[in-house]
Amino acid sequence: MVDLDLEKFFDRVNHDKLMAQIAKRVEDKRLLKLIRAFLKAGVMENGLVSPSVEGTPQGGPLSPLLSKLVLDALDRELELRGHRYVRYADDSNIYVRKRAGQRVMKSVTRFITQQLKLKVNENKSAVARPQERKFLGFSFTSGPEIKRAIAPKALTRSKTESGRSRDRPRASASRTYMVGWRGYFGFCETPEVLIGLIRWVRLRLRCALWRQWKTPRRRRAALLELGVRTRLAANTAGSGRGPWYLARSKALSVGVSNAYFRSLGLPSLFENY
Repeated sequence: MVDLDLEKFFDRVNHDKLMAQIAKRVEDKRLLKLIRAFLKAGVMENGLVSPSVEGTPQGGPLSPLLSKLVLDALDRELELRGHRYVRYADDSNIYVRKRAGQRVMKSVTRFITQQLKLKVNENKSAVARPQERKFLGFSFTSGPEIKRAIAPKALTRSKTESGRSRDRPRASASRTYMVGWRGYFGFCETPEVLIGLIRWVRLRLRCALWRQWKTPRRRRAALLELGVRTRLAANTAGSGRGPWYLARSKALSVGVSNAYFRSLGLPSLFENY
């Protein structure tokens, strides 16, 4: 796989060339004026607005669509060469035979540099097996049966985001985050990863509750209210173990069960689990 990344792509797009590309497809002058205003709106940093003379706002909802117009010539060139490829904004993967990888990398890089006047980021681009690279948070498994998988970095980032806070309101925040996460990464074909992640999220939320209760007395009262037997609640509340260890305890598994989280609206990432 030839994995291409364009260096500072969204920062270097020429406004005039981009508007010329758009004008070939759009006749509505009002829409053209609106897009031009979007490009010239500027960027606010520390309360000060800096003018935009080139580039499109990175992270802006319109930028990926505009990048499609800028890189339309690249798509046509790859199709003309008969390559199998996938591209989103400035990230492109071209699938070739092993021996053709370096040759295709050099020729496509030359086309991007000379014809599109853009620069390939050599540090982020590479020729490698698909299992060794990621694309939009996805990768592939090894073995005889190739499956779509979640890239390790995307999984690590999701744990960081879903477990950022330690307080109880995090349950509602986790619900919102996990619904969006499932909508995107539910496309993967490795359900064991989804099951493992939702288990991890539940443990983090149990830790948050345990910390919120603070004292043994409050912890015992909370466990009793959640239906935990008296002796088990007392033993767990008086334990000197840490929150992460006790998140796996029987008392918290019974009191703060999977059904409890479902009642709060926390979704399952995998059907029937």
